[in-house]
Amino acid sequence: MTSEPKLIVTDLSASVEGAPILRHVDLTVNAGETHVLMGPNGAGKSTLGHVVMGDPVYEVTSGNIVFDREDITGLSPDKRSRAGLFLSFQAPVEIPGVPVSSYLRAICEGRPGAGDMKGKQFRRHVRELAETLDMNPAFLDRELGVGFSGGEKKKLEMLQLLLLQPSLAILDETDSGLDVDALGVVSRGIEAYRRQPDTTLVIITHNTRILEHVDVDAVHVLSRGSVVAHGDASLIDDIDAHGYEQFAALPVAC
Repeated sequence: MTSEPKLIVTDLSASVEGAPILRHVDLTVNAGETHVLMGPNGAGKSTLGHVVMGDPVYEVTSGNIVFDREDITGLSPDKRSRAGLFLSFQAPVEIPGVPVSSYLRAICEGRPGAGDMKGKQFRRHVRELAETLDMNPAFLDRELGVGFSGGEKKKLEMLQLLLLQPSLAILDETDSGLDVDALGVVSRGIEAYRRQPDTTLVIITHNTRILEHVDVDAVHVLSRGSVVAHGDASLIDDIDAHGYEQFAALPVAC
């Protein structure tokens, strides 16, 4: 039985300050699947994630984005988030003076699930999730992002993912700069998320390390702002063996 599409990107082009950066991208992600966007640095992978999330830095010049049967191309990022989209960032921001616990409470406000919990119940739930990720509870009292290591920033992203339980999570370079231990924590976070019902995952990466711990349904390769190849999980091994040069000569949309 074929799954229903969770995300459909059709003929999507986008630019920054008039400079084209995505070119006629087509992408379909079915509900319940794990997809991977791969490609060399500068291929447009992170840009695609940000455009799907509605980042105002980018101007959509053609095409549309459909999420759960609704055209969200014109929606603001907060409305896309409340509809069930989640995007992790390569470089999360620092907000001095704001405790992690207060930030987590704020992002859950008005949402079903964690947002419905009372104070003590919410704090207990957050601590339980933190323990799943081997995070010291004292971490929750720290200022958001201030002095965090790369691994701590990624752990916080995983904590947000498990807390919000979006129906589609886009993880942007989640394995970037992680040591083996931190990579294991992130992998556990991904596994915990995927065990929940109605979860769909898109992983953006140019590296294959994190994919060793994930069951992948489909792989899409970007080059020069276009999707130039689609395949199943075997494409990851092919890229591992031969790199991205094999895609350099493939035509891209104009």
